[in-house]
Amino acid sequence: MVEEAPAELHGAYCATYQEAVELVGRRWSGVILRAMLAGATRFSEIRDAIPELTDRMLSERLKELENRGITERRVVPSTPVRISYHLTPKGEDLRDVLTGLQCWAERWADEPAASGRGPR
Repeated sequence: MVEEAPAELHGAYCATYQEAVELVGRRWSGVILRAMLAGATRFSEIRDAIPELTDRMLSERLKELENRGITERRVVPSTPVRISYHLTPKGEDLRDVLTGLQCWAERWADEPAASGRGPR
């Protein structure tokens, strides 16, 4: 069964769509989500999976994603305290979106803008 595209897809502007694109497209957010979808749960695992990502920026993005209900922070009261980050069902639901974007990127991202040719 094929899902019908939402009516908003045919309009030029949709505030909900803009909000979603800006959330996932914010610098580092998409790659953080990819790392988590690949199984990274600890702060250091996520950071190490993404070259050039600073601790400060990772912390900021994880807080934003948590505030939006996409990730959750779990604290294990042990010595030392262990903290892990997990995708919520809302975050897991982004898997197909990010996979689709990855497929598009592999097919088109390196293509020169003016070539007019199809994918490689």
